[in-house]
Amino acid sequence: MSRETGQDNHEHELEVGDEDRLPWLEAVEEDEDGGGGPSVAKLIAAIVIGLVAIGVIVGGLFWLGNRNQQGGNGEIIAAPEGDYKVRPENPGGMNVSGEGEVAAAASAGATPQGNLALNAPETPVTQAPRPAAPAPAAPGPTAQAPAPQPARPAPAPAPAPQRPAPAPQQPAAAGPGGTIQLGAFSSQAAAGQAWGNLSGRFRYLAPLNHSVVPVQAGGRTLYRLRASGAGAADVCRRLQVAGEACSTVG
Repeated sequence: MSRETGQDNHEHELEVGDEDRLPWLEAVEEDEDGGGGPSVAKLIAAIVIGLVAIGVIVGGLFWLGNRNQQGGNGEIIAAPEGDYKVRPENPGGMNVSGEGEVAAAASAGATPQGNLALNAPETPVTQAPRPAAPAPAAPGPTAQAPAPQPARPAPAPAPAPQRPAPAPQQPAAAGPGGTIQLGAFSSQAAAGQAWGNLSGRFRYLAPLNHSVVPVQAGGRTLYRLRASGAGAADVCRRLQVAGEACSTVG
């Protein structure tokens, strides 16, 4: 009987202990996340601090922008009633003569009363006599110019010395190398110019003796350019290879 009563009391104590257990006497349970992340309270505090800092910055900028502005309500100032300018009873100052003239009255806004006396007699205007022009002085004696002497006749120009006509060049004697013909031209000068061009371009042509031979052909005179000397035939062949006109004539 006593054993059963003890067991009942023990069970009752266990039941009372489970229900009436004080929370601060219990062991603290560890967080499942391990406490690695920020808490909600810290996050809220950071947000509040940021908002306060932004408000301070905005307020400071607003104060800096409006600190030099003067206060006022922006109302329109009404003009006072009455005349803008009032003439004083005693203006004082200096009295200027001529205020009663027409010009002064017209400038003050009055209408001038001007009338022309059309019936007044005309008074002739007398002009002062002009001073007489001084008489021209008598011309003094002028020195007589010497009589012009007769011009001497210009001497007749001396006749220009006549240059002798250039004798036509004799054809070069055919040497041991023969004679070649380089072309026929309309004038002796053109033939000489052609020789200068050819001998300048082809150095092997310069040692030969050149000559200009006039001939009659078809009613006009032509001038044949020829050259002779040792190796003339060989020179002619080299000129033909270079594309120049050349022929052996002797």
